[in-house]
This record gives sequence, C-alpha cells and structure tokens, in this order.
Amino acid sequence: MHPREECKGIQDQPADMMSTKAFSLVSAVERELLMGDKERVNIECVECCGRNLYVGTSDCFVYHFLLEENTLPAGTATFTATKQLHRHLGFKKPVNELRAASALNRLLVLCDNCITLVNMMSLEPVPSGARIKGATAFALNENPVSGDPFCVEVCIISVKRRTIQVFMVYEDRVQIVREVSTPEQPLAVAVDGHFLCLALTTQYIILNYSTGVAQDLFPYCSEEKRPIVKRIGRQEFLLAGPGGLGMFATVAGISQRAPVHWSENVVGAAICFPYVIALDDEFITVHSMLDQQQKQTLPFKEGHILQDFEGRVIVATSKGVYILVPLPLEKQIQDLLASRRVEEALILAKGARRNIPKEKFQVMYRRILQQAGFIQFAQLQFLEAKELFRSGQLDVRELISLYPFLLPTSSSFTRSHPPLHEYADLNQLTQGDQEKMAKCKRFLMSYLNEVRSTEVANGYKEDIDTALLKLYAEADHDSLLDLLVTENFCLLTDSAAWLEKHKKYFALGLLYHSNNQDAAAVQLWVNIVNGEIHDSTRSDLYEYVVDFLTHSLDRELVWQYAGWALQKSEEVGVQVFTKRPLNEQQKSSFNPDDVITCLKKYPKALVKYLEHLVVDRSLQKEEYHTRLALLYLDEVLRQGPSTGGRGAEVTETQAKLRQLLQKSDLYRVHFLMDRIQGAGLPMESAILHGKLEEHEEALRILVHELRDFSAAEDYCLWRSEGRAPPYRQRLFHTLLAIYLGPGPSAPELTVAAVDLLNHHATEFDAAQVLQLLPGTWSVQLLCPFLTGAMRDSVHTRRTAQVAVGLAKSENLIYKYDKMKLKGSSVRLSDKKLCQMCQNPFCEPVFVRYPNGGLVHTHCAASRQTNPSSPSPGART
Repeated sequence: MHPREECKGIQDQPADMMSTKAFSLVSAVERELLMGDKERVNIECVECCGRNLYVGTSDCFVYHFLLEENTLPAGTATFTATKQLHRHLGFKKPVNELRAASALNRLLVLCDNCITLVNMMSLEPVPSGARIKGATAFALNENPVSGDPFCVEVCIISVKRRTIQVFMVYEDRVQIVREVSTPEQPLAVAVDGHFLCLALTTQYIILNYSTGVAQDLFPYCSEEKRPIVKRIGRQEFLLAGPGGLGMFATVAGISQRAPVHWSENVVGAAICFPYVIALDDEFITVHSMLDQQQKQTLPFKEGHILQDFEGRVIVATSKGVYILVPLPLEKQIQDLLASRRVEEALILAKGARRNIPKEKFQVMYRRILQQAGFIQFAQLQFLEAKELFRSGQLDVRELISLYPFLLPTSSSFTRSHPPLHEYADLNQLTQGDQEKMAKCKRFLMSYLNEVRSTEVANGYKEDIDTALLKLYAEADHDSLLDLLVTENFCLLTDSAAWLEKHKKYFALGLLYHSNNQDAAAVQLWVNIVNGEIHDSTRSDLYEYVVDFLTHSLDRELVWQYAGWALQKSEEVGVQVFTKRPLNEQQKSSFNPDDVITCLKKYPKALVKYLEHLVVDRSLQKEEYHTRLALLYLDEVLRQGPSTGGRGAEVTETQAKLRQLLQKSDLYRVHFLMDRIQGAGLPMESAILHGKLEEHEEALRILVHELRDFSAAEDYCLWRSEGRAPPYRQRLFHTLLAIYLGPGPSAPELTVAAVDLLNHHATEFDAAQVLQLLPGTWSVQLLCPFLTGAMRDSVHTRRTAQVAVGLAKSENLIYKYDKMKLKGSSVRLSDKKLCQMCQNPFCEPVFVRYPNGGLVHTHCAASRQTNPSSPSPGART
C-alpha cells in the first residue's frame, strides 16, 4: 500500500481511549513530480525553509519546490508543491544532507564527504568555490556563539578519526575555528552554543568544545540501533536511549523531563510542542511531553526521514515527501473534552501557554477550565468541578441556569456562545434521576453559599442570592433563615412568590423586613400566630413578634400591634414598652403618659410598666410612684391581706408594696394613709406613719398590734439610716419606752426590752436608761447592755483624751515656732520703709512677716480686710 493511502485509512480506525488526533498526514511532493519514471532514484534528504522545500536524491540531484498551503472548508490543510528547478551536483554519489542558511541565501549540501555552498534560488555553487572537505555529517549551531548575523556556525564530523571540527561559514568563504578530539568515533552530532551533544560508538556525551570538558550521559550500542541526537531547545537535546526510551538531556548532563517510551527501531525523531514524534519502519508515533503518554499512531511504512523545520514536521519515504499537519491545540483540547478526558485536556492546555499570546491564552484557558468543570459536574465529581469553576472564574449564572426557574425572571443572563456544555437543564443532565438531582442541588447550595461573598459574585449578587433562597426553601433547609437575617440581595418579587409557593411564611416575613416592608412582615407573622395561615417554623413566634416590635423604630407600627400583643398576653405584650433600648427611651420616643393611657385596659401590663418606670428607670415622678402603690394596694386588698404578724406569709404583691413604701419618697403619703385606714394592713400603716415622722404611733402598731419586735427594731434602723446619732438614739429610746410603758407588764415585752438593750447597747444613753428600768431587774440580766455601755463610754472618753492630747501637741508646736520668730531682734529706724505703703515708721509699733518684711499695723489690718492687696508674706 502506498503511504499516502495508508495515512488516508487511519481516519477510519477506532480511536483508543488515550488516543488524540494531534496530526494529520498530508502529501507534499508526489513521486511523479520528483523523479518521473526513474525507479532506482531515491530521496536521501530534505530541507525546508519557509516556503522553500529542497530534496536531495540518490542520483546527486537537488530539487527546489515552492510549497503552497491551502485550508479546506472542513479545516484540513493541504499542500501543493510547485517545482522550481533541479540541479546535478557533478558527483556520482547521493546527496547526504541539506541545510539552509537563509541569512546568507545559501544552501549547504553534503555529498561525497564534501560540503558545498550553493545559491538557495539558483542552486548554483558560489563563485569562490568555497567548500568544506572531509565531512561525514554536519549540524548548524542554532544558538551561535559569534553573534555575527552574516555567518553561520557549522560543526562537522571529520573523516579524520575521532575528530570534530567547527567552521564559520560566510557568503562565499569558510573558516575553521576549532578542532576537538573525542574519546570514541562520533557518529551523530547536535550543537548548542559551545556545547556539542555527540553519539559516540558506545555512549552519548556532552562536550564543551571551548573548554574541552566532557560529560558522559548514558551508554548505547551503535551496532544494534541507529543513534539519534536532536537539539530541541536552548541547551536541551533529545536522544534515542536504551530500552526504547526517548531521553531528554540538558548541557549540564541532567534530564528535566521524564522520558517517552517509543519503539526500539526508531530511525528519526522530531519535536512539535507539546509532542515528541518518532518514526520507525512501520509507524509514526506521537507522544506528549507533558504526560509522556502515546497519543497517536499513524501507519507509515518505509519511512526513513523525520525532521522538523521551524514547527513544520516533514516525513519521507524513498519515493515521496509528506507533511504532518498539527491540528490546532484548541481543537485537540476540545476533542479531549468531548471524550471526557479532562485531565489530559488541562495538561495540554497548560502546555500550550508558551505557544499562545498571554491574553489569548488566558481567555482560552479559562474557557477550558469552565468546560472541564461542567464535565466533572455532570459526572457528580463535585469537588473537582468546584475547583475548576473557581479557577476558570466561571460566571456562576452559567451553573444556575442549568436548574429550572432558579434565575430571576428579571435576569438578563444568556448562556455563553459557543456553549460550555451540551445540557439543556438539570433534568437532561441527570436523565430524571431524582437522587442525582438532589445531589446536584446540594452542591449548588454549597457552592453559591461559598461564592456569594467573594468577587465571583460581583455584578450579579441578586441572581445568586435569589437562587440560593429558592434552593433553601425547596429543600426546607435551616440556612434559609440565616440567609434572610443577614445582608442579602434576594429579589423581592421572585423570592416572595417562591416562598409563598413553598409555604415559608415566616421566612417571607423576614424577606419583607430585609426589604424595609416591616408592616407587611408583622401582619404576616400575626396571621400565623392567629392561626389564619400555617407555618410551624417557630413555635415561639408570638414572643418573636413582641421582640421585633420592641426593637422597631416605626412608632406607628408598634402602636398598631401593641393592643394585639397585650391581648395575647399582658405580661409578655408589655415588653414592647418595657424592653425598648434605653437610648430610645431617653429620646422619649414613647411618652410614658401615652403608654399608661394605652395600658389602662390591661392592669397586669400597667403594673409591669409602672414597675419599669419606677424601679428600672428610676423616674422621679410622684404620679408614677403613687399609682404603682395604689395598684399594689388594690391587688393586696383583692387577694385578702394577711395580718402581717410574725410567721404570717406575705404575698409577692404585698412584699412589693412594703418595699415601695419604704424605699420611695415620692408617693402621696396622706392619700395612701386614707386608703389603708381600716383595711387591716398594720405593717403598711406603720411604714406610712414612719414616713410622716410619727414614730411613736408606728412603733406602737408594730409592738402592740403586730407583736413583731424584730420589725420594730428594723424600723428604728430603717428610719435612722443616714441620720445623725441623736436621731437614732431618740428612736431606740422611744421603742424602749413603749416596751416599759404603763399598764400591765406582759412578760414578752420585758423580754423584748431586755433583748433591745443587750443587742443595741451603744444606741442608748445609759444614764437615762438606768432611770427608766424597774428596780427589780438584776444586774446579771442587763450584763451585756451594761458591758456595752461601759465600753462605749470608756471608748468615747479615751477618744476625747486622744483628741485633746493631739490638739495640745499641735498648739505647742505653733508656740515653739512663734518663740523662734520672736527671739531675733529687729532694728527700726526712720530709714526703714513699710513694705506695703513705702512710708517710714513714725513710732516703734509694727508687724513683722515670716519673710522678714515690716509693715505698719494699720497697713497689715487693711491687708486682712482686702486680700487682693499685695502681701509680703504670712503674718506672725
């Protein structure tokens, strides 16, 4: 079969899972065009420079063709070769190698161990006849050392045994610059800068021809296989290694890439990034430099030439020349994605970075990442999909649009064209599988929640938050409420309809609130509490509404629903007024008088509110204190008051009443006294008498009516709190007098009197007490009192003695200072002047200040009455 027919047949073969259509094989020069009917003529070498194609044959001819590339509508490239001319070199040997030096317009031709320079266009040898003799093979230095643009550096394997020569080739002359000996006979050479990569008889080496330093690479057997030495980039070479490996080596003698596995019988290799192409006697194989995998195989029998020329790869048999046309990388990547081979597509896309302009690459690569993300998503590989979507900066609406009805009706989004995937919607993607659909929805929930606060959401936060709300509502997800109580961009119209559809009325209220429609929110919640609509989201919704109203700044809204809240529960509903933030209270947003008027129909709430005003806020207004006391009193009377005696249980309200009567000084005492008269509330009556300074009557009630002696003692302490000691002493004497008063002496009063004296000995004037006590009382009975009284008397006397002693000591110090000042003499003459009036002294009378200054007595007196006048010092 003709090679062209074979490569045509490859298109019909089924692709392996790892295969990639990276190249197509296209004929460049037909056999008939090249040699006509000459059966024995073979192609020996080819060279391509731009549009110029040169072919060297076994009968010593060089052919020149012009290549024209044409692209068919299907995207396939074809080539047409137009023969320009051909020339015989004058030898009877085949043309071994051709190399073009376009800068010199010269073609270097190796034939019969001689390198001849010929004109690239006319194929005529240079007039000077310059040539290089004694060469078996040669290579051009594509990274020249000289830097001269009008010469090329050529490295030859000399016919001299184990010798390499370096020449400078100019337009019409050649010049040898270096001759280097090698350890073994060189068989193939490639050159980069000062470095030669050589295939010797048994091994490959790197040789620096400037310094002579050699670096062994690895061994190979030249008798078993043909060596390959190929420069593939700056300071890097491709070599045919042992075991069918294509090895990469740098000039430092190391490998920065993993080897590729090719045939043991490789006769040629070339690079067309990111692929390594190898030729053996039956196939052309294509390997990726990125993952070292074989990507394509093309049958090609009898091939013996494979070379790349500035990115164009040419292969040849002995009879024809063909071009390996690479498919565009984007097309290859799309083919891989279409085959769901995501990882390979991404590796190839990353490798394409060096061949594509930066801006174009970034756009292309982002799109590839997005496509790969959708492929992983369709396979439910959500972690991988999420990472690809993030890296590819996916417009998240592309993902949302897969889910029916999630995008708002007002959204202007249209899908990318060409599309990033092949799916119409989630139903098609999952083929109706409900479990898969649920997994996809959970993934979208998670993904949207992550990206909604990142830059990915910029520009379409409404679309994201609205879609997230719909997903949460449909799935009955707890995060629905979290979304609505924080800052969100959910579109009201779409979101409200969706929440209502799924009966999420409480959440709908939150949505209204986040859109500043508090009246609608509260009305909706009230309807839920009243049972008009059903939503069990919150069992404490009533308390929630009360708390919402408590913190609302909308006065009209609060007044509108305050009555509803109070009707449900007076104790809870009143919190709308009692738990309002303090700063708002200070602004008097809700006037207490207006609130009290509102609460007249709700007595329990009114009590709570007045307690809030009087106790919590400590408002000093008589009306509030009196009203609260009256409400307490009415409740106590309604409950049926206890006598308040010792051991009697006091209700909570009665305890509050007593505390208010004791602590407050603002209520109307006489008014309450009139209400209490005859009500059977002796304790409260005693407290009110105390407020009126009617201590004897108050104590009489506590002692004779209530028989509560500890309460009587507490009364004395309460009423004397903050007063001077005589006031307290008078109270305790009054209580003692009541205990010891005329009439039949009850034993318990005697005991109470003794206890009072013994427990509060320091509160009495002992001398007066002893005159009041009955003579029948023993000293032993009053021992604690007498001991305390004596101690207090002794303490008082000693304290007074200490104070007197300190005063005397201070006075003595002052006398000593005065004597010291008087002890020094003062000379007075008519020349001495008063320091205040500046007049002389007329008589020996003066005032002397501690600083030594002398003034008239009348001047000193005027200084005392007018402190603002100048003073020479403190007077002594």
